[in-house]
Amino acid sequence: MLARYKIYRGKPPAGVTLPDGIRQDTRKHTRHCLRPSKEIVAVYLDDPSEQAWQRFAAAYLQTVTQRWHEDPSSFDALAELATNNNVYLGCSCPTAKNPDVMHCHTVLALQFMDEHYPMINVVFPSD
Repeated sequence: MLARYKIYRGKPPAGVTLPDGIRQDTRKHTRHCLRPSKEIVAVYLDDPSEQAWQRFAAAYLQTVTQRWHEDPSSFDALAELATNNNVYLGCSCPTAKNPDVMHCHTVLALQFMDEHYPMINVVFPSD
């Protein structure tokens, strides 16, 4: 199974439990194959409008697709891991600047993986 989770700085707030499974940080500063670029995140967060989200989504999916075409091995490994384990893609969203979890790159990442690896069970967040 592949899903997303919210990463907290420090200890999670009282009452919040982290998901049980393999958690992977996919934020912009990591080397994860599904990370967004720092540049597109900065542009989106400067103006988190619907139009900016559409531009972010297009740029993000173009970036991830290019990575996948250049070297699909890390994506294949993630899909293999998610076939036999509960794997969670982590990000700090929702945040004050981006309060809509559906406007997080992890949702786009889940869509990408669902389209390219239909054999894995992808679980999307609810609104």
